[in-house]
Amino acid sequence: MGENVNSRTLKTRKALRNALAELLTGKELHKVTVQEIADKADVNRVTFYKHYQDVFDLYDKMEEETLIELGLLALRLEELPTEAFFTQLLDYISDNRVIFGMVFSPNSTGQLRAKLSNMIEGIFRQVESEKTGTPIMDSRLSYLSRYRAQGCLAVISMWVRDGFHEPQAFIVKTISELDSSTGKLFDERNERMRKSY
Repeated sequence: MGENVNSRTLKTRKALRNALAELLTGKELHKVTVQEIADKADVNRVTFYKHYQDVFDLYDKMEEETLIELGLLALRLEELPTEAFFTQLLDYISDNRVIFGMVFSPNSTGQLRAKLSNMIEGIFRQVESEKTGTPIMDSRLSYLSRYRAQGCLAVISMWVRDGFHEPQAFIVKTISELDSSTGKLFDERNERMRKSY
């Protein structure tokens, strides 16, 4: 019985999160009401308040859960080759289309997008540092990692905002090719520095 209640609770929370995410693709967070969320999720206001204090509490919890899931995913992805990394990242984004429609919406607060960018940037920095023996706080490594993360997110954002129109394999290939070209710049620079010593 308790398991059934837990399953129902999870289903309700997911419906409320998806409702807020959908609403945020069309309006700013501070303009969304509890009633709109409840109507879209097909629950009553009382049910909403059983789970969340207000709209901002729901948003914060949604952001927190997404970041935890992305963080766990990132730990698994650090060891993967570039194309496999992007395949799994885009699998996750595709499986959570409503949430990422909100993340890349112009009406989003931008917090989740910025945290996603920082996470991807951190993975690039870590991997490149280990691969090349470059100190993790190296300025050029920092700038290159930021550039790579922002470029990847620009492609992903365009894919999401276009309604996932292009096949996922096409996006993975595009990002992987662009990213490997950027990575070569850093490799060439490191090779020149090694030769100069």
